[in-house]
Amino acid sequence: MKSYLENKFDLNKLVDVFDELPLWSAPFGLKLLDFVDYRANISAIDIGFGAGFPLTELAMRLGDSSIVYGIDPWKEAIERAIKKIEYYGITNVRIINNVAESIPLENDSIDLITSNNGINNVNDTDKVISECSRIIKAGGQFVQTMNLDKTMFEFYVQLEKVLSELNLENEIKLMHQHISVKRPSIDSMISMLQKYGFCIKDLEHNKFNYTFATGTAMFNHFFIRLAFMDSWIKLLPKDKVKQIFDTIEYRLNNKAKTMGSIKLSIPYVLINAIKN
Repeated sequence: MKSYLENKFDLNKLVDVFDELPLWSAPFGLKLLDFVDYRANISAIDIGFGAGFPLTELAMRLGDSSIVYGIDPWKEAIERAIKKIEYYGITNVRIINNVAESIPLENDSIDLITSNNGINNVNDTDKVISECSRIIKAGGQFVQTMNLDKTMFEFYVQLEKVLSELNLENEIKLMHQHISVKRPSIDSMISMLQKYGFCIKDLEHNKFNYTFATGTAMFNHFFIRLAFMDSWIKLLPKDKVKQIFDTIEYRLNNKAKTMGSIKLSIPYVLINAIKN
């Protein structure tokens, strides 16, 4: 009997692996999955798959005739991904616990590379793109998403105002440097891809919003605290952190009273490239 006809899901165990996808990753990832050229009998790699998305979805959509590698340095997330892979019965995934600056695959061995807002977070983007160029076959597809430098500009505008009022000009420079490092410009990414032999086929802009009832709710949201708060704090003098965030929170709360909510814009781009 076909394995998909024998479904013995235990709902108590399913809770441990189901719906682990952060809302942050979903909008980028859905766009990425739409642009993949799905073919049987290919080799693919997903860079920065975290807890398993879009790695597991990609593997299931490509089917057992294809091999899908996933590379990520986050051991705890890999353990979660492996739990999912085993529970869902996915057999065509190969996990690599490593950084993307050094991909342990042969030259010209991969047909498809994906990265869902993952290359933003590597230490050396140029080296990662170089590695992608090395492992991908001529004619291979490279699909990536990345959020842009105007991400959460509503917060950064408030931060810059407060820093300016406190005469913290150096911290303003650090803030802009932080943004440019974490969110490289589209032009710089395209230039890097072209440098390593990729031709841009599609460039799709989109955006979504993170909307909160108040500034207090925004700062207390787990993902804001997990993914952004520490890096914001590191930009500031230790003795000014509480003052700065108290002021921003107060102003955002007042803005919410007037506007009805606080909206953080998340603009992003999908880049679909082909290796020459």
